[in-house]
Amino acid sequence: MRRQTLILLVAITLFSGMETLFGQVGRGNRFGSRYGRGQSTVPQAQSAPKPPEPKTAEELVEERMPSISEALALDPFEEAVVRTTLVKYVQQRIELGILELEPDKMKEELEKISKNQDADIKAGLPPEKYESYMELQKNNFDTRKLKKKKKKKSKKD
Repeated sequence: MRRQTLILLVAITLFSGMETLFGQVGRGNRFGSRYGRGQSTVPQAQSAPKPPEPKTAEELVEERMPSISEALALDPFEEAVVRTTLVKYVQQRIELGILELEPDKMKEELEKISKNQDADIKAGLPPEKYESYMELQKNNFDTRKLKKKKKKKSKKD
């Protein structure tokens, strides 16, 4: 009876030690594992990607300037005038959008900005280039439409 109790006690001790040993291997803190204690080997979910930053007035104008300059055949001085004018008024439109005014008030303010922008562009460009600019603006700066009209005019001459 004593001998059976002793064997039973040794077996329980041995099995409990083995369970602890295998439990530690699974957790990764023995045998030189590269993962720290309690860390999962499953990669953590990435946080949601940030929405893109809204573009600045300068960036918006820089995107359009090459096509505007080409369509209107602007010299460097005229291009600088148009660029600074557009940046100024695009910035005003952005600021107006941030204010989130009532629709009627927003429309009124946008009309004022457009009128002032057109006056500044008219003051900085020769009359024929200003007319071309207005035509380009009417076509939402789609240079293809302006080129077609120029070709038609040159064929008539």
